[in-house]
Amino acid sequence: MTTILVYDREMPVSVHLQTVHPRKLAAVRREVAPGSVGSEWKPALDKVWEFIRSQPGLRTHGHNIFLYHHPTRSDAPIPCDFGVEVARAFETKGEVYATETPAGVAAVAVYRGPYNRMNEAHDAIKNWMEANRKESAGHSWEIYSDPTPNPADTETTVVYLLK
Repeated sequence: MTTILVYDREMPVSVHLQTVHPRKLAAVRREVAPGSVGSEWKPALDKVWEFIRSQPGLRTHGHNIFLYHHPTRSDAPIPCDFGVEVARAFETKGEVYATETPAGVAAVAVYRGPYNRMNEAHDAIKNWMEANRKESAGHSWEIYSDPTPNPADTETTVVYLLK
């Protein structure tokens, strides 16, 4: 395992290599302008949760997961699957469809803090990839834990699949 620490004002963001396995998702896809995820995720995720509530046993203890499909141009819209981890495959209904996160070797960082500073984890991974001569395979995702009363304690895992 290779690790690089990137320090911010409060806490280090540690990046490490990990073999990741697919996670089944119920998701709604949106094309999102760079920097606009914060205003786009809730309406899409509301549709997913409405669907999940109508399907007994589909969700057990899964998390919200946002899966990003990196475009080749940095100014292009980003295809985002705003999803919830589910226990099994299912039939598409409306905009909600079954998908999964990719499998392989990934650079992973666990970020603790408010969502508006989560770019620190993404930056730490990008710096780690550059320092270790690794390339993205074109997919990344965020796995959200349950929010906490103190945003500084909220945990989000950020994953970049590597080539």
